[in-house]
Formats: sequence, structure tokens, C-alpha cells
Amino acid sequence: MAAKKRSQFKLLNITLIRQQEIWLPTVWGWLFLILLTLTLLTVSISNLPSFLAVNQPVNAEVLVIEGWLPDYAVKEALARFKRGSYRQIVTTGIPIERGCYLAEYKNYAELAAATLKTLGLESEKIVPVPTPEVRKDRTYASAIAFKQWLEKANTPIKSIDLLTLDLHARRSWLLYRQALASTNTKVGIIAMPPIDYDPKYWWRYSAGVRKLINELVAYIYARFINWNT
Repeated sequence: MAAKKRSQFKLLNITLIRQQEIWLPTVWGWLFLILLTLTLLTVSISNLPSFLAVNQPVNAEVLVIEGWLPDYAVKEALARFKRGSYRQIVTTGIPIERGCYLAEYKNYAELAAATLKTLGLESEKIVPVPTPEVRKDRTYASAIAFKQWLEKANTPIKSIDLLTLDLHARRSWLLYRQALASTNTKVGIIAMPPIDYDPKYWWRYSAGVRKLINELVAYIYARFINWNT
């Protein structure tokens, strides 16, 4: 009887805390960890622009440019077109907001195409591919519009180089590769450098800080959250 009572008592004897030996850094150890963390953060922050503004062209058949690019970037795109082995330029873009730019152009694809013509490129080498109006995921919508045009093209296109602006490159490259995955089209990327700040010292410029934060958040959204893509 006494043994039974002792057994019942042991079942109710629940230990809530226990003594355990742990290892903690010394003062020098904490100093080393802090310096290591600061170094890693500095290296990561310094390399963020080069990560987002990726350049990996594939010497493609067709040069695709995002129509919202500023004139200096379109001008450089034309120079690259003439230097390279491209046979065609495709411009993409969503509808232009009311009251912006030239009223006769309804979308950025047509606006960029008109700019190229003004710069001297022959009309037969330019193909504007407009994007339907969308409220979100505009870059991906442009990639889908390009894919639809690609599937209807008379001549098969095996590779493209996508030209965009600076920090937008990593996200555009990701979305175009996703959109064109079923076509087996090889996608390269060209990032035009900015003119409103120095990428090496982006934290010194309000434009650099603003653009880097915006593009980093947008890339993370496109890469990990936007499951529709």
C-alpha cells in the first residue's frame, strides 16, 4: 500500500526547471561577434546594387527593352543593337497614364518605338508589343504579352536579351524567365546604369536609397510571395 502511494506521488512530481551548464562568449568574444556582424552587414549592403543590377547578356537574336526607360537608356539600347548581332528590337510597356508624355502614344511600347525611330532606327526592325492595362504585376504582364507575341511570331526566336534600368534588372530577369519557361527561350539581362546617383555610394543619395529599398522589396515579393507568377 505504501509503495503504491509513493508511485502515485512520483507521477505528480513534475520538474518545471532544471540546472544546465551553458557557454557564453567572453568580452573579447562578444567584441569579435559584433565586428564580424558589422563586417558582414557592410559587405552585404555594398553588394546589394550589383546583385539587383545584374548583367548577363546571352548575345541573343532579339533585344527587348522595357518601354518606360528614359531617353538616355533607349539611346544606349540602340547603340548596343548596332554593335551586337541583334536582328530586331522589341519594345514592351503598359498603357500610359493620362496626361503623361505625348498624347498620341497610348502605351510605353509605342513611345519607346517612336523614340527609336526618331534616333534613326529603321521601322522594320522595331516591334512594339503593348501590355494590357493591369493594376499589379506590370512587369510580369509585359512578359506574358511578349510571350504571346513570341508564340505567334513567324520566325522562331531562341534567345533574347532584356534591357532595363539599373536595380530593376534582377526582378525583370526573374519574371521574364518565369513567363517564358514553357517556350525554352534563353533570356539574358542588361542593366543600364543610373545617372542620378553613383551605385558605388548609393547610400549618399536619396534617389539611391529610395530605389534600392523599393526594388529589394519588390524583388523579394516577386521571388517568394507572388505565387501567381
